[in-house]
Amino acid sequence: MRTTTTKSRSPAAKKAAHAALSYKQQGSVAVKELRQELGLNRKQFARLTAASERAVADWENDQPISPGNRKSLRESERLCQALMKIMKPGNVGEWLDTPNEAFSDLKPLDLIERGEVDRLWRMIFEVESGALT
Repeated sequence: MRTTTTKSRSPAAKKAAHAALSYKQQGSVAVKELRQELGLNRKQFARLTAASERAVADWENDQPISPGNRKSLRESERLCQALMKIMKPGNVGEWLDTPNEAFSDLKPLDLIERGEVDRLWRMIFEVESGALT
């Protein structure tokens, strides 16, 4: 039998994850709450989700999210939830927009825009598994 242990997340991380998955009556994702919990500005959030800043502003004002953008938003939520497990939620935005030696001095947002998000998932896996200690 295999047993696993789970880490207790901070109240802020739980709140951010809850905000990311909460739906308003109109069916729109609580985009503004997620963006603010992560410490991202609209420009950063637009880069993260492969959307325009105008689209992010519209989503924050309960405008409908297209199916393609909804998929991208969900993928971004998953990534940010994983990042919130290995760093403080409020640090995610700064980390995403800071050059990182592990990524040849590219910003994680640059990797996302290039379609290389797998490199971030690999880093998350290595941190969680203790491979980087």
